[in-house]
Amino acid sequence: MTDDTDRAAALLREHRESIDRLDAILVYTLAERFTHTQAVGRLKAEHSLPPSDPSRESRQIERLEWLAKEADLDPEFAKKFLGFIISEVIRHHEKLQN
Repeated sequence: MTDDTDRAAALLREHRESIDRLDAILVYTLAERFTHTQAVGRLKAEHSLPPSDPSRESRQIERLEWLAKEADLDPEFAKKFLGFIISEVIRHHEKLQN
């Protein structure tokens, strides 16, 4: 191997190690988030509140789009990602109400 190839392989390894650490952070962060949303779902079920709150969801999507722009992340991607999370949370809340 050439020096350039060795350097590229080392850089690739470093990037992949960072990606692996960030994936772990994402998983643990999502788990913590869902712990809180499950608590919210139980409260809603106990007090006969609707499983979704469209007004809050709309505000959260706007907030995430703003954060995405600040972080130089595609706002449409961020919006889709949060939309998926919100739909999962609502699904869990609906299960708790049955």
